[in-house]
Amino acid sequence: MQVFREKGAIKKAIQKARSEGQSIGLVPTMGALHEGHISLVENAMKETDQVIVSIFVNPTQFNNPDDLEKYPRTPEKDLQLLEDQANNIWVFIPPATELYGDSINSEKFDFDGLESVMEGKFRNGHFDGVGTVVKRLFEVLTPDKAFFGEKDYQQLQIIKKLTEKTGLPVEIIACPILREESGLARSSRNERLSSGNREKAAFIYETLKDVKGLFGTKSADYITNWVQERFENHPFLKLEYFEIADSRTLKKINHKRKGNQYRAFIAAYADDIRLIDNIALDN
Repeated sequence: MQVFREKGAIKKAIQKARSEGQSIGLVPTMGALHEGHISLVENAMKETDQVIVSIFVNPTQFNNPDDLEKYPRTPEKDLQLLEDQANNIWVFIPPATELYGDSINSEKFDFDGLESVMEGKFRNGHFDGVGTVVKRLFEVLTPDKAFFGEKDYQQLQIIKKLTEKTGLPVEIIACPILREESGLARSSRNERLSSGNREKAAFIYETLKDVKGLFGTKSADYITNWVQERFENHPFLKLEYFEIADSRTLKKINHKRKGNQYRAFIAAYADDIRLIDNIALDN
């Protein structure tokens, strides 16, 4: 395993790999790695010759400074986990100046409205920050394919739109949500939950499974009210939003249309820890 901290050094390594006919896969992360990240790495190793894992806690996508400060950082554990996975992984851990220079600011993007709903509605400027750092990682690392989990489904759609609008030649590969035994979607933020609260947080996925069952016979408004009532009666979790949206446009639906695909999305707080999840409603 090789660790790079400067973009100049890893760009040289990438050029050499390409001269040998190797394809490049990228798994962008913010560290605090878990089995969900490892599943992305495994997919990347199957589909590309040389896998790069980037570890960078991106300051421009946090609208809450307290959330940025508390975001878990476990660099030694992360490197050990990756080394246990395979010895030919390249890890890119840049300081902020390598990606942003002297001015840590976001570019402004138009993602055709994908950025203004759900996460974008509640986290002002979040997707400008995501778009900025992903664009710069793509420009520096020039991957053939980049691998993202469906847990952050809105982010996945944003990044697909980013490559479409910028013309960056990167194929975006969507990977299924990996879950803990309780059903809770794996997330770096889970590390901040106590074991007891981790079990309680599984209520989020239990609710989504029930939503999927209701979707065949009940209206979106009925299901939304039902979910809100469930969370109002929950002693621990606080619902931030629940929406049923078109899987492609992410627009909230009023009526189901034949041939369209839909997903249900939840964001909720466990104390001060924000958790998100979603489920496909058509399969």
